[in-house]
Amino acid sequence: MGHARISVSSRKTAVKMVAAKKHVPIVKKRTKRFERHQSDRFMRVDPSWRKPKGIDNRVRRRFRGTAPMPSIGYGSNKKTKYMMPSGHKAFLVNNVSDVELLLMHNRTFAAEIAHGVSSRKRIDIISRAKQLGVKVTNPKAKVTTEV
Repeated sequence: MGHARISVSSRKTAVKMVAAKKHVPIVKKRTKRFERHQSDRFMRVDPSWRKPKGIDNRVRRRFRGTAPMPSIGYGSNKKTKYMMPSGHKAFLVNNVSDVELLLMHNRTFAAEIAHGVSSRKRIDIISRAKQLGVKVTNPKAKVTTEV
């Protein structure tokens, strides 16, 4: 019976950052944004998508050679929806107790520190996340200073 020898000289336990769970490959069916009809022709027409409603509109009628309309077919796989390239899903964190919610889910979710959190609280959140092995998506935001 070979027992593993554990060094007791250093009391600190190093927790490694946990990798995400294995998942099916993330496939984005479309990465380009859907542009609003005639937004390339008129400055007053914003490019953000609006569904065309005109009776003669060629985009609404899906004529060949016109801009594509968003439809359910462009949707992501349910298993990989909202997933980042790392394989985690973002979880918004406002304080240290929010990070502790991710202790058992650190392979599925990654902490994303909210915009309004102060730099002092950010340092506490980042250190606690490191102890728990939770990935933080934006650890450098509002913490690093310019030299």
